[in-house]
Amino acid sequence: MNTQVQPAQPATPIQGGLLRPMLTIFVVLSAVTGLLYPGVITGISRAVFPHEAAGSLIVKDGRVIGSELIGQPFSDPKYFWGRLSATAPMPYNAAASAGSNLGPSNPALTDAARARIDALREADPGNKAPVPVDLVTASGSGLDPQISPAAAQYQAPRVARLRGLPLERVEALVAANTEKPLLAVMGDPVVNVLQLNLALDAEKR
Repeated sequence: MNTQVQPAQPATPIQGGLLRPMLTIFVVLSAVTGLLYPGVITGISRAVFPHEAAGSLIVKDGRVIGSELIGQPFSDPKYFWGRLSATAPMPYNAAASAGSNLGPSNPALTDAARARIDALREADPGNKAPVPVDLVTASGSGLDPQISPAAAQYQAPRVARLRGLPLERVEALVAANTEKPLLAVMGDPVVNVLQLNLALDAEKR
């Protein structure tokens, strides 16, 4: 009777005593990348850039009223308006950052732009200048806090008239709240809408 001897099976890595080193490496890397590294970076950022690390919050009268990084909806004609926001269920919802995802051939995109143009014309019937494109379109994030200087200048006559301020003074506020590109070459000048409106509220007639 012939019997065949089965060859010995090679030991698997776990059987070979590698389980403990594998688990050790996993725990160590998890601690370094999940706890140590984020903790060090957070500590450095809070020490070097405390305002930015805290969310670039804007405080007025001891109360947080917004952030430099997240826009807010304005519809009162006495204020400068920002970009449209497609976030749900409300505009500028930081928990649901998203664009409209509407293609250029989608009628809904045209309808939204036309509705914003109508609102701008109704708020300032005497202004016949072309409406800057960033006032009638949503950004990719839906949270942009800034508009272009052209969009701010377009609205300046309306704001000045309704607030009883000289146009030159409102335009000076726009210029004072215009952020220059980084190193004068990276990006375009922008105007933070919330900060500009706060400057308006602080302005005396």
